[in-house]
Amino acid sequence: MEKKRTAKSEFKERLLHSIMQVSLLMLAVFTAGGWYLENWAFAQAVLIGGILASGSFYFLKRDVEQVIARVSVAGSSFRGVKNMEKVRFLVKFYARLIVFGLLLFVLTTKVHINIIGLVIGLSTVMLSVVVVVLSKGRIYSVQSVKGV
Repeated sequence: MEKKRTAKSEFKERLLHSIMQVSLLMLAVFTAGGWYLENWAFAQAVLIGGILASGSFYFLKRDVEQVIARVSVAGSSFRGVKNMEKVRFLVKFYARLIVFGLLLFVLTTKVHINIIGLVIGLSTVMLSVVVVVLSKGRIYSVQSVKGV
């Protein structure tokens, strides 16, 4: 069954793809900058934080897409599938959150890592969301007002 694609859904898909690209670009720039301005240990902390944040964002995006796809093909059993998918999504979300928290706990307590570098790396996805939405989100809002 082929998915019906609208201009709005294509724009959202491109927006998420842009967020991932900008996030990885920021991660590369921040890692190189940290290595140049500080040292390799700082750059490693930035890189680890960025990989954790980007991976978490990617898996969250993938899970949301799976929920939407499963609910959209549910047909007559929409309500039951919707509730089951909601529970499945929440279980995966909280399991991933616990694993992410445990990884951060281990990194900050058991491994010698630069906390400032780790936080900078963790912030790359958030910063890329702000940058992309402020730049491309404006384009979308103008198009929707014009009715394009």
